[in-house]
Amino acid sequence: MKIPFLSFDHINAPIKVELSNAFNDFINSGWYILGDRLKTFESEYAQYNGTKYCAGVGNGLDAIIIALKACNIGPGDEVIVPSNTYIATWLAITNVGATPIPVEPRVETYNINPDLIEEKITSATKGILPVHLYGQSCEMDKIMAIANKHNLFVIEDNAQSQGATFNGKMTGSFGHINATSFYPGKNLGAYGDAGAITSDSEELIEMCKVIRNYGSRIKYFNEIKGFNSRLDELQACLLSIKLKHLNEMNSLRIEVAQKFNESLKNVGDLILPVEAVGSKAVYHLYVVRTKMRDKLQKHLSEKGIGTLIHYPKPPHLQEAYSELNYKIGDFPIAEEIAETCLSLPIYPGLNDEQINYISNQIKEFYNA
Repeated sequence: MKIPFLSFDHINAPIKVELSNAFNDFINSGWYILGDRLKTFESEYAQYNGTKYCAGVGNGLDAIIIALKACNIGPGDEVIVPSNTYIATWLAITNVGATPIPVEPRVETYNINPDLIEEKITSATKGILPVHLYGQSCEMDKIMAIANKHNLFVIEDNAQSQGATFNGKMTGSFGHINATSFYPGKNLGAYGDAGAITSDSEELIEMCKVIRNYGSRIKYFNEIKGFNSRLDELQACLLSIKLKHLNEMNSLRIEVAQKFNESLKNVGDLILPVEAVGSKAVYHLYVVRTKMRDKLQKHLSEKGIGTLIHYPKPPHLQEAYSELNYKIGDFPIAEEIAETCLSLPIYPGLNDEQINYISNQIKEFYNA
């Protein structure tokens, strides 16, 4: 049996006609940038996400960069960031000239440990950038309390958790301003690169819209040095269609995760995902950990099962950040996760036969 790590078949097939009609309407409209389709999607996504405002941008990295710029975070500033995250989170901070200050995760949930944040705050700290990793919310009540106490911006990275909640409130709606990605593999994926920024602050969102459009509110009049990062009309109209099905698709992901939880419980040294109290995850990824990660991945590959490692090297050990002079052992929890984590297939349409096959092949590995 061949099982890819990711398949879009079940997501695309039910809405293929709707997507085709929207594409034809887009082609015939003659308006491709900053039009009514983008405004419609921005309104729809803000409403879905539980925020007042949304600004569509070119991709998830740009979303974080623009959000940081809107908060006037730049050279000389420090931003608290997880040690365990995709490097884009760090790249956004350094791209505005600020310095990432890493904080270790809780090893059970992989998300930033709020109990360790306050000790990293200095007079230069300007913001906290929590990442809702793998589809699960950070502990936002504690993070917001710390931010309010120290008068810091909170910029959520919600790229992997559209639809997740903490204490019933949507991720991407806690912070002063929040960024997300609609990269095709995300829970709400576009058909190319795309991203968005959400906030309850009209002032911050308006600034984001200026920054994304060459620093201009009025064509050819530029009030600041902005850049070009606009969610185009095509991606906006296609995302509007997929947004209507996001809750259903997330429910299917959760069902797959629950079946893995049942079938893989107490198998070998396998450590299964854990949800924090108050968190309702949407399982962008299903990440397990084992000290025999590489051997297990090889075994599953030989059996036709696709897996990935999210992520094999934490940001502080990447060559790109050699100037920060971090070394092996500086963030041992992030390093342990990087050395032991393995992402199993999880997507809408993964059926019971496939789930059982994956589970049985994992059991076979440990039995051998």
